[in-house]
Amino acid sequence: MNGPVGSTNSLKGDTVGLSSGMRWWELRMIMFNGNLKKMGSRVNDDGQVSYWLKFGEEEVALNPLVGGQVSLKFQGEINCISCGRKVKKSYQQGYCFPCVRSLPETDLCQVRPELCHYKKGTCRDRAWGEKNCLIPHTVYLALSSGLKVGITRSYARLSRWIDQGAVKAVPIAGVRSRKEAGLVETELMKHFSDKTNWRAMLQGNVEDKDLKKERLKALSMLPADIDIVSDPVRTPLEFQYPVLEYPEKVKSLSLDKTPHIEGTLMGIKGQYLIFQHGVLNCRKFAGYKVCLSHTAESRSPSARS
Repeated sequence: MNGPVGSTNSLKGDTVGLSSGMRWWELRMIMFNGNLKKMGSRVNDDGQVSYWLKFGEEEVALNPLVGGQVSLKFQGEINCISCGRKVKKSYQQGYCFPCVRSLPETDLCQVRPELCHYKKGTCRDRAWGEKNCLIPHTVYLALSSGLKVGITRSYARLSRWIDQGAVKAVPIAGVRSRKEAGLVETELMKHFSDKTNWRAMLQGNVEDKDLKKERLKALSMLPADIDIVSDPVRTPLEFQYPVLEYPEKVKSLSLDKTPHIEGTLMGIKGQYLIFQHGVLNCRKFAGYKVCLSHTAESRSPSARS
């Protein structure tokens, strides 16, 4: 029953009722087909996080699926998330090998921003660099599994914190470019970790910290030769994720090893779908063509007695 990318197909399931002849609702199988992507996210004023996936032009809200039966089936095709090329294997969370070697967003300086080489004239795409690297960046502290330091483009910091599964985060300071942010982060890494223990994050094991106090400590450690911009946000932000139950043990699921993943969706945190039997990193499998389906109840006027 695969439809076109982005299409929705409704399949009637077994009708269920109080007795034969008194059927008042039915089950439908809702299906979406397309290439898996990084989950989009929003956060409300109260810190509640909402997630969605896009299949073509269709946006699928994921929070309502938590607690229900969800199926994710790999269709055996992988497409590069940049050029669309069909590949047998993807790299760096969804790119084909030629794109990894040519695109600016897959260059080493994206994970080692202090190595930015724009001023040397060797940037892979100067226009891209001007739009994405020579813009304001934020250096921050976040609590995801433990206290960590990180950097992000200032306009994208909320989505960055959510992608890391942070329960709290606060900006330390702003800088005018990605390279400057990388230099500040390198200095602060002498005192703070820059890693997230993803298993602990998914188990909800987060040691609380006073981020206001830690922020002041970090401010005192900033390098004097970097032009720091004051950040208007100084109060830590808190995030609440749609999770019914955290797993005691975390088992990583792979679409390569298990093409059909099905079960009760217990929650969503970071870029992970948390099932009863394991967790799937959606971003890791970006570009994989999948069929997402879930069951839903729908009123059926024609079936009422």
